[in-house]
Amino acid sequence: MALLLLADPSERKVRAYLSTARCFAALQNGSIAGICAVVPRVQGSHELMNIAVDPARQQRGIGTQLLAHVIDTYRREGAVRLEVGTGAFGHPLAFYQRHGFRAFQVDRDFFLRNYDEAIIEDGIQHRDMLRLAIDYRQEG
Repeated sequence: MALLLLADPSERKVRAYLSTARCFAALQNGSIAGICAVVPRVQGSHELMNIAVDPARQQRGIGTQLLAHVIDTYRREGAVRLEVGTGAFGHPLAFYQRHGFRAFQVDRDFFLRNYDEAIIEDGIQHRDMLRLAIDYRQEG
């Protein structure tokens, strides 16, 4: 749970999706270095709800390898689409874009409506969620 809360500070929200999530873990020296949770949506679509790496092990490519594994797993299994929601700026947005996710929607004021405390990154409060996706059918 501690790792999942790094990426989503609402324990209530994390617990709500964990019961239906498929979880992936990156192991290093016998312990969990990173974790990812993906939930099924409709008709072959899935949503990446959370990905986090132990702070002591960040900047070593663990998150990159974990996300690449998740993307490839759903591609091999015949998924139609993999979605993710993230802040409209900052490191996570660039991280997802480097892996081929493309923006398709803005959920205005999402973070204001859904979190009791402000989420601040680089001194700026997150307000809007940017929705991104990999559409496997359009690859090629």
